[in-house]
Amino acid sequence: MAIYSQEKSLRLIKENRFKYEKEIQQMVENNITTLLNLVFIKSEYSLNNFRIDTLAFDFETKSFVIIEYKRDKTFSVVDQGYAYLSLMLNNKADFILEYNENKHDNILKKTDVDWSQSRVIFVSPSFTSYQKEAINFKDLPIELWEIKRFENNTVSFEQIQKTNAIESIKTISKPSDKNVEKVNQEVKVFTENDHLQKAEFKIIELYEKLKGGLLNLDDNVNIQPKKQTIGFKIDNAIFCDIVILNKGLKIYINLKSGDLLDEKKIARDVSNKGHWGNGSYEIKLTDTENFEYILGLLKQSLKKNK
Repeated sequence: MAIYSQEKSLRLIKENRFKYEKEIQQMVENNITTLLNLVFIKSEYSLNNFRIDTLAFDFETKSFVIIEYKRDKTFSVVDQGYAYLSLMLNNKADFILEYNENKHDNILKKTDVDWSQSRVIFVSPSFTSYQKEAINFKDLPIELWEIKRFENNTVSFEQIQKTNAIESIKTISKPSDKNVEKVNQEVKVFTENDHLQKAEFKIIELYEKLKGGLLNLDDNVNIQPKKQTIGFKIDNAIFCDIVILNKGLKIYINLKSGDLLDEKKIARDVSNKGHWGNGSYEIKLTDTENFEYILGLLKQSLKKNK
């Protein structure tokens, strides 16, 4: 991807390549909340002859996240990813202990962790076409992120998206591979279909209409299904969450209380009530009567989180 600076004429901004993996690691760890919305726990965490580059925690999914940095393009992201996940699931107490020894603001209990949402993130300046194709499964708990640095102090950080992933990793895993078998039993990567399979047809139609409207708000909107919600992200920030109900949808708008301009008073302030989605506002959607108006409310959140 060529990037240009607009002066009197366009000037090509050259990539300032990383020489060492450590440079990438330091940049990500120092900006882990901005880049990945995670909480940093420890760098170079060693356990059972494994060394994890970065150990982090995701408070949104209540799960641990392992981050690895690569400049070498020959490694297998699937094999290495499953090895790390197996390490985590076989040593849960050690991971909780490591969190509690490094984070003193609150104590993490074993009931506070959802191990089914564990995942591994690989960060590299580039991945091969083989590595990108290797993650093209709907239920693979492994993510690839490309990071590039440019000479004008600009950094790009972008997730490699799965393309029409409909196949399950379970269909190709070997029964003899104990790491894969154990991880697949405990870790669950949620899809839109997991949320929609029990919904009535009219609710599915309503969701698809809303989904289409959200995707049309910006070219950079992505969908992130989770255990309880389907999140819609702009760049790396979720701007709204959708919960599929039997008779409608619940939409959570990721704005702080008082930040939403809602003349019709359709949204309800739930900042003082427990809820699954991000933000302080909730909308119940059962039909398309105020559809365009609601899209306008969601657009406010998109702009704020962009």
